[in-house]
Amino acid sequence: MPETTFSTLTIDDRGVARLTLDRPEVHNAFDEHLISELNDHLHRVGELAHRGEVRVLVLGSEGKHFSAGADLNWMKRMVDYDFEDNLADSRELSSLMHALDTLPCPSVCRVQGATFGGAVGLTACCDVVIVSEQARFCLSEVKIGLSPAVISPYVQRALGERQMRRYALTAEVIDAATAETLGLAHRVVATEDLDAAVEAMVDTLLATSPQASRATKALLAEVAREPDSNATRDHTCRIISELRVSHEGQEGLASFLEKRRPTWAPDDSSNTEHQK
Repeated sequence: MPETTFSTLTIDDRGVARLTLDRPEVHNAFDEHLISELNDHLHRVGELAHRGEVRVLVLGSEGKHFSAGADLNWMKRMVDYDFEDNLADSRELSSLMHALDTLPCPSVCRVQGATFGGAVGLTACCDVVIVSEQARFCLSEVKIGLSPAVISPYVQRALGERQMRRYALTAEVIDAATAETLGLAHRVVATEDLDAAVEAMVDTLLATSPQASRATKALLAEVAREPDSNATRDHTCRIISELRVSHEGQEGLASFLEKRRPTWAPDDSSNTEHQK
């Protein structure tokens, strides 16, 4: 797949997709073009993940900062938007967050530098977030008369309602250590160790059953919506029963009992990246 103007997508032989924001000259700020491109990329990754051809997504960015939020020129254009224009724009961003959040395969977010505004939503939609010690987060919208509306369901889920009230209303900058304490980040590492930490997590995820990963991610979303209903309890019983009798479930049990590597776990010779 050829590189695009605002982002790149590569997929290696292990099924690791790398989606990279590539606007370092404006600190990877969002505009309608980048959002559209990311939506297209995530649609493709989602289809491949459903078929088992993508196992893990790594979301990252080029340059010093993960993303500075909304692009200044985009914000200038918004001044002339009417309500319907703004509604259409917001729905595109909402589609992006939903696509990332509901991606069938596990996702890892690699965060460096500033992560402001809508970019906080991107991190909150990923399953695992690994950040450099210099990372900074900020729900900055109220400072310019706006609200983190579209990203609020995902960020509030990560922070919890009580902490969301504070940081969405104050627009305080959250440092890396605080982000880890709050649950917005899972791990903080030295800047020079960021790539190694991300790759270690990718290796960890690749060692899991692809089918079980997809089923578990979908199951957790279902449980979060209605944790203790009769329907949810029955659904959880059916999921584990289906997995136990499936090919991968049988292989997983057999490999455990036989003390061998399961067929889906990659060996060291398969780490060759290429464009698909």
